[in-house]
Amino acid sequence: MADNVYSTVTQEIKDLASLCVENSSINPELYGKYEVKRGLRDINGKGVLTGLTEIAEVRSYITVDSEMIPCEGKLFYRGVDIEDLVHGFYSEKRFGFEETTYLLLFGNLPTEQQLKDFKQLLGSYRTLPTSFVRDIILKAPSKDMMNTLARSVLTLYSYDDKADDTSIPNVLRQCLQLIALFPELSVYGYQAYEHYFNGQSLFIHTPDPELSTAENILHLLRPDGKYTELEARILDLALVLHADHGGGNNSTFTTHVVSSSGTDTYSTVAASLGSLKGPRHGGANIKVVQMFDDLKANVKDWEDEEEIKQYLSDLLNKKAFDKSGLIYGMGHAVYSISDPRARVLKKFVGTLSKEKGMDKEFALYSAIERLAPQVIAEERKIYKGVSANIDFYSGFVYRMLDLPSELYTPIFAIARIAGWSAHRIEELINAGKIIRPAYKNVAKHMEYTNIADRK
Repeated sequence: MADNVYSTVTQEIKDLASLCVENSSINPELYGKYEVKRGLRDINGKGVLTGLTEIAEVRSYITVDSEMIPCEGKLFYRGVDIEDLVHGFYSEKRFGFEETTYLLLFGNLPTEQQLKDFKQLLGSYRTLPTSFVRDIILKAPSKDMMNTLARSVLTLYSYDDKADDTSIPNVLRQCLQLIALFPELSVYGYQAYEHYFNGQSLFIHTPDPELSTAENILHLLRPDGKYTELEARILDLALVLHADHGGGNNSTFTTHVVSSSGTDTYSTVAASLGSLKGPRHGGANIKVVQMFDDLKANVKDWEDEEEIKQYLSDLLNKKAFDKSGLIYGMGHAVYSISDPRARVLKKFVGTLSKEKGMDKEFALYSAIERLAPQVIAEERKIYKGVSANIDFYSGFVYRMLDLPSELYTPIFAIARIAGWSAHRIEELINAGKIIRPAYKNVAKHMEYTNIADRK
């Protein structure tokens, strides 16, 4: 495959790429001149208001006498504090993802009977079309599970007799089926990759409709299908914390933008998957794990704070790891003082680290969480506080669960499809204009030149 002409970047392509760079590079000063909010955010991190939602609220400041005051981060699902939601189902020893999905979709916490019926409905949808695994997943394995997932979603369009029907009942049916099927599509894609690319045994377990989403992921993935209760509950917690994050995050905004065009559910979800795949979004936790691997290889004493701070300084100064100048897992576009999702997840990470015999690694993560903001404050001019985000701990959780890194971002998608579905339905119900923000052209006009006269 390495010699495949379709994968080869020739000198001709390199020369053409140079033309792209030469003629498509915009003077950075123009963004300030025309007051362009790059990333749809201002210099203080406040987002440009582009829509309204009732699904989730991200709070990072309070307003006192017209002044914005940073506060501990808060996340609300349909008005319910995420920390209260987690405490509720965890203290009563329930799995929470299905309950959270119900809340996001329908706007209310389900009764015991409603939750039971909803779980049964999802369970009934955990069956792929006949021969889908053989014909779609096994016959065209990919090295990237997000691409496999997106391709599978687009292919499901062909199996749906009402694929283009955008009525709310039909879209809800499609969304519920995708929510139910995402664990299978992701794990089966990984099993195909392991078999055909790495020569490993092929395991295709049948999902159990009685199990929760988190339990099914572990059941489908592991050769023996076994897992501990603590493993399943912490994976379930991670799914709950990733289920939604307001309408402004990149993939959910993609859901709104694509839905506003009137297209079908499968195309919309595939577009959102493409957004989530990016290392600045859903792929960030993989970077955190890789960064820690590099840190552990280069920092001799994990308890020496000065040695750790020097490594963090080297990261910022592009001398360590991938030389990007970033400390992955630190900082967030919205939160400043704290990310509530990281705060909640950390409470359970310590328990899992003890079960897995990884106490020293957890202590190292805690030290980095404490020291990184200090180093960033010394090295960089920042406009708001810096704290650990959920990616900082989620990758560590997945590693302790022995989940392959190839599935880190698909697991994010398994969770976020709940939020995407709620936002797609919200966009269709409140259908207005197609979302079309403005871009100002700053290129100079030039006269057309006949081909014989061009140089």
